[in-house]
Amino acid sequence: MDARGSGPRLMTETTPAGLQRGLSTSSALGLNVIGMVGIGPFVTLPLIVAAMGGPQAMLGWILGAALSLCDGMVWSELGTTYPEAGGSYAYLKHLYGERGLGRIFSFLYAWQILFSSPLSIASGCIGFSQYISFFIPNAVKPIFSMRLLGVPLVLSGQTLIAMSACLLALAILYRSIVAIDKIVRWLGVAVVLTLVFIIFAGFTHFNTRIAFDFPAGAFHLDGAFFIGLGAGLLVAAYDYGGYYSACFLGAEVRDPQRTIPRAVLGSVVIVGTLYLLMNISVLGVLPWRELAHDTESHARMFTMAVFIERLYGHTVAGITVVLIAVAALCSVFALLLGQSRIPFAAARDGNFPSWFGAIHPKLRMPHHALLTLGAMTMICCVFRLQEVITALVVIRILFQFLLQGLAVLLPKHRRERKERGYRMPLYPIPALLALAGFLFILFSRPNFLREIRTAGLILLAGLVVYSIRFFSGKSSTALDQ
Repeated sequence: MDARGSGPRLMTETTPAGLQRGLSTSSALGLNVIGMVGIGPFVTLPLIVAAMGGPQAMLGWILGAALSLCDGMVWSELGTTYPEAGGSYAYLKHLYGERGLGRIFSFLYAWQILFSSPLSIASGCIGFSQYISFFIPNAVKPIFSMRLLGVPLVLSGQTLIAMSACLLALAILYRSIVAIDKIVRWLGVAVVLTLVFIIFAGFTHFNTRIAFDFPAGAFHLDGAFFIGLGAGLLVAAYDYGGYYSACFLGAEVRDPQRTIPRAVLGSVVIVGTLYLLMNISVLGVLPWRELAHDTESHARMFTMAVFIERLYGHTVAGITVVLIAVAALCSVFALLLGQSRIPFAAARDGNFPSWFGAIHPKLRMPHHALLTLGAMTMICCVFRLQEVITALVVIRILFQFLLQGLAVLLPKHRRERKERGYRMPLYPIPALLALAGFLFILFSRPNFLREIRTAGLILLAGLVVYSIRFFSGKSSTALDQ
């Protein structure tokens, strides 16, 4: 059976890439769930409320879920048509031409992952360390700080905790996919129960008047409303990100034709519902004006701790902080697991240095790519990432979501989807809606041009590296002949 597959696979089957298909449907769903939740939804509620100016911020969560669902159908189509390691890397390569634009696009996608992925994963590590500092306030004091090219670098006790979180995630991941299959199932349950507890706490103390205290003109469709909606959707896109984690392990999931759509779409429905209920429950206890206008960093960082402390006291708030820190660690685990397969796939394809393509002889997993990504993440823990996250979301939209959304409209994919894989209902409407949503997020941003320049610099550097590799490869071939 070829790498794409068309039917069930045994747990120990080895793919042409040398990887095992050992990830079950329930574990793939759990992986997507823990990749989505992380630290984001527990700290971004004040941001989205401030951006939209009231409890109408719930509209951002609802539209964010709808956007993720439409885009999830794109991922499901591509993931079942090309269930290979690297996810987006394989999709771009196949659909834009393996020896033409597809090779360039897939290289550039893998190239930007070397920048964006360690920063994204480090944000989870820093989120973990910030919540742990609830118990160790002195950990935030800097041991050493400097500015490099205008970017602040800080080494503190909190930084060391963040690095330790990354090391712990690497230690757990350094095992076979069959062993990881069992782990992610329980991690997914733990994260969902954390959200359920917060929802239960809020709705058992719910005040309708506080929750739906809309300001005058809350739904007046003017320029300020759409700018706020764009900012809210960007935060929601960050918080929902991860529903596609299992797609990066396309060569390691069992029965990808069933597993990938169920994991992708199921995680969006489950987490989207929990996010909406959680945020409504919190707004029914904490007035939105308090969240939007309280700029004190402790209250903003520990919104959920303040919420639980108000209801049950300091001890229960401390337990909640531990649960949220565990959720952040789970997201680090999920991101490292999935995104380490991207440089691995590029190396196996000859589009990246072959070192990244090494497979552990016993564990059957890409250990060089995993350890490299982990090391880069630890280095990135010295950055203050709050201002970087926005640029990272924009870069991902440009290099990943838009290119994939356009790819499912190409004639080649229209032919492929008739023969195999998941087929989205009402094709191509969900793909067009996803494209429209991502474009709205991009163009509604006041700093759009600055973020485009950042993406442009990464693109330019990638093109230079690709050209050097391409022409040096041609020269080597000529010399051999």
